[in-house]
Amino acid sequence: MPEERLDHEVKQSVFIRAPREKVYDAFATAEGLDRWFTRGSRVDARPGGAMVLKWVDWGAEQGINAEVPGRVIEAKRPERFVYEWGEPGSESTVEIILEKRDDGTLVRLREFGFRKIENLIDNAGGWGEALTLAKFWVEHGIATNQPKARV
Repeated sequence: MPEERLDHEVKQSVFIRAPREKVYDAFATAEGLDRWFTRGSRVDARPGGAMVLKWVDWGAEQGINAEVPGRVIEAKRPERFVYEWGEPGSESTVEIILEKRDDGTLVRLREFGFRKIENLIDNAGGWGEALTLAKFWVEHGIATNQPKARV
């Protein structure tokens, strides 16, 4: 029997100086995600569509290799993208809302429905880092997810 869902949630936000369509594509398409965050992800951005977020040699010491399955709940370009992700029995829901501003886009991210406190804690810090990386990519074309040459 799956664990109860926790009442706690993660909330993060960032302002990105770019149109909502460009920001949406960075979060809701495999091509966009692979430019700044993942490598080899798959996203069928339709309600019910399958997702696989994939990291290769990720992290400060390039040691994380992972694939996380997901399912799209809502995809309304350029305003909102919602998906459920996680291993079976430990899924949570990510809601990304993009608000138009005069000189860019305010990204509001919320993740909820956690079953394990460890996942909530890890993702709280992780989303802060991810939104900063997205900002660097969308605004300046700077990405840190590309493989480094091995010496």
